[in-house]
Amino acid sequence: MSEELYHPKLISILERIWGAGWLSPGGPAEVKLLLEGLSLADKSVLDIGCGAGGIEVELIRAHGAAYVTGIDVEDGVLAVARRTAKNANIADRAGFVKVAPGPLPFPPQTFDVVFSKDSIVHIPDKHALMREVSRVLKPGGWLVASDWLIGHDGEPSAQMKAYIAAEGLDFGMAAPAHYSDALSMAGFESVLLKSRNDWYRVRAREELARLEGPLFADLVAELGRDFVDGNIKVWRNMIPVLDSGEHTPTHIRGRKPRG
Repeated sequence: MSEELYHPKLISILERIWGAGWLSPGGPAEVKLLLEGLSLADKSVLDIGCGAGGIEVELIRAHGAAYVTGIDVEDGVLAVARRTAKNANIADRAGFVKVAPGPLPFPPQTFDVVFSKDSIVHIPDKHALMREVSRVLKPGGWLVASDWLIGHDGEPSAQMKAYIAAEGLDFGMAAPAHYSDALSMAGFESVLLKSRNDWYRVRAREELARLEGPLFADLVAELGRDFVDGNIKVWRNMIPVLDSGEHTPTHIRGRKPRG
């Protein structure tokens, strides 16, 4: 069995930076922005890349989702997500499923909304994914997502390559035009992509300051100096490509036609 990318130490440090149950930035405030103008009341939701379960808690408690099915490819994060849901007393309205890369293991027209927060970056074939998202959505249903994009279709810069190497994760970053094409080819309408680069450029600096300052000693004691220094290196390599606009966190929406 291959080593999981989101191993316990990585989950631990990301939760300390982004909050318990969260493996990407912004937490409840970003979810609220993503869902602006949409209601999840009485809706069934698929969460692609559920991570540590904070998303499920937020979609159910704050946004009224009837049931959320979280999927991920790693047992470790799924175990944490199940524990998060249990501790939040939402386990009767959230289920977690381990999936293999490829087609989604659900019948056609199963979900009212497909949600994803900063996980599609791990899925290289955006066109195939969007076809699958359309297949499992009910007519009139929405894809609502955020993801980490690269700002162009060309060769990544040396700075971007250094950042991706520092992350050490299976990033398959694509440009906004690539996402738009994948959504359009899958038949989505009302497609909208909105950059969040201006917000995260500021936020990433705050996160780095916390890593190097108030969080540092406790994290070193818990996780080891080399591991913490390695994550500080990730942030130091990320900020230049945020500043250049090559790293472009983005909100993404599209609706499956009703008929």
